[in-house]
Amino acid sequence: MSEVLILGEVKAGSLETRTLELLEAGKKLAGEMGGEFSLLLMGEGISGVADQALSYGPARVYKMEHPLLEGFKPDLWVAALEQACRKIGPKVFLMGHSFVGMEVAPRLSARLNSRLTTDCIDLAIDPEDGLLLRTKPVSGGNAISVFKSPGEPQLATVRAKVFKAAEPGDGAGEIQEVTPEIDESMIKVQSLEIVQEESVALDKASVVVSGGAGLGEEDGFELLEELAEALGESFDNVMIGCSRVAVDKGWISSDHQVGLTGTMISPDIYVAVGISGAIQHLVGMVHAKKIIAINTDKSCNMFKVADYGIVEDYEDVIPALMEKLEELS
Repeated sequence: MSEVLILGEVKAGSLETRTLELLEAGKKLAGEMGGEFSLLLMGEGISGVADQALSYGPARVYKMEHPLLEGFKPDLWVAALEQACRKIGPKVFLMGHSFVGMEVAPRLSARLNSRLTTDCIDLAIDPEDGLLLRTKPVSGGNAISVFKSPGEPQLATVRAKVFKAAEPGDGAGEIQEVTPEIDESMIKVQSLEIVQEESVALDKASVVVSGGAGLGEEDGFELLEELAEALGESFDNVMIGCSRVAVDKGWISSDHQVGLTGTMISPDIYVAVGISGAIQHLVGMVHAKKIIAINTDKSCNMFKVADYGIVEDYEDVIPALMEKLEELS
């Protein structure tokens, strides 16, 4: 039976959120190809995580344990992954577009002589030939293309937040041991430490207040900061976002950017101030639960996806909103 294999990532003894998203993607693809999806875990002392993973519905959790797989040593991980793929024989192999995925996927693709598509924002199975359709932004995010290629496994890395995270349930899968044949002679780079840099975690925000070209100048973000602070009295984790134009103009750093070439988000509330709504931006925030748009151009695309729209100058609207928030708090 055709199998979709997912490389799991573990953090603090639990599956990473991006792995849960890949499990949802794997379930979708398995349904389209009439097959199964499975999870591959690598490391040392991962039995507890493997047991936990079964609740998310994979047919199998492949557990590859070895003392040398403790931590992240790319040379050993690539060697072990090649062995796992040749033994399991998956039709599709998915990894997160993360530090780990970006490091091992290209090297694994070369070893398996299978083409890789990175940073995918959608996946599907072509009903005519059963090949993986990989959708990704190209030309700096100005266009979106769909790729497919022959060969197995079909390899892809997937951007975070484009699939919802799988929910736990009553899993009936099994755990299978896969023993890697690796030793220290395979190590060329002794270790790579995954350092969590301080950055703007937009994908964790419950409310995002974003500004675009319509702010007119960098000082416009000061007013957005005031609105975010006012919203923070009623909501947890309010953050500032922006469109690509605001970054290009140097008004704000790129880690605040929402969209295909920024961060894909799905907050409870998204406030778009002076953002026209280019497709690259809309794709990144259209799954927000409530979208509020403020813009002087009543024909802009942002109003087409907004739940609430205000056609007015933001410098008049935002102070009025903050005043109302103060009354309600």
